[in-house]
Amino acid sequence: MDIATNVSQVRLGDRPLVVCDIDEVVLEFLTPFTAFLRSHSYDLLPRSFRLYGNIVSLLDGRELDKAAVDAFEEVFFANQHLWQKPAEKAVETLQSLSADADIVFLTAMPPRHHGIRREFLDQLHLSFDLIATEEAKGPVVARLHDCRSLPVAFIDDMQRNLLSVANHVPDCLLLTMMANADFKPFAPPPVGNIVAATGWDHAAELLRAHFAADVLTSANPAA
Repeated sequence: MDIATNVSQVRLGDRPLVVCDIDEVVLEFLTPFTAFLRSHSYDLLPRSFRLYGNIVSLLDGRELDKAAVDAFEEVFFANQHLWQKPAEKAVETLQSLSADADIVFLTAMPPRHHGIRREFLDQLHLSFDLIATEEAKGPVVARLHDCRSLPVAFIDDMQRNLLSVANHVPDCLLLTMMANADFKPFAPPPVGNIVAATGWDHAAELLRAHFAADVLTSANPAA
């Protein structure tokens, strides 16, 4: 599999495409980030569906400002291999799905951290193409899919990313999924065609049904 850094480096086969976010979907993020913060005498409190305003000092309760949060996140991503671990069932499910579909990882992370994330995913036997970008995800998925007459699906924990893809790839199956149980209740409810997956087993069922429905439609265009 190619080690992608952008869309032009991805080579897709004649089969379905699954584009998948990383943090809180393939890898746990909030749980290890909380552990990382506590090692520096700060804590992440599950009070709303955001980082800013929820990170406080364990010494005096002071909230961290945006610049300080961004600085901690930068250090965390530079050392992500020491803290993060796969979400439950992520590795085996993705490996199984890859027998029938192309998998492309699309992570909203500064591209400068692409190399260390690439090495970490390879260690986990998740050697699928990886695109790290801070641009909107909808246009990226649209360029990947390129209006092919094949099933396409997108998995993410952030509604804004799912809506971005919905606007640019209308026929895309949109799945929302989140590994962390503490913050999940604060996530906005699915809107439009977004479907909530309870975990990787459920996501696999939804994806395979999406693939199968396309096969049936192709076999019977009048259906």
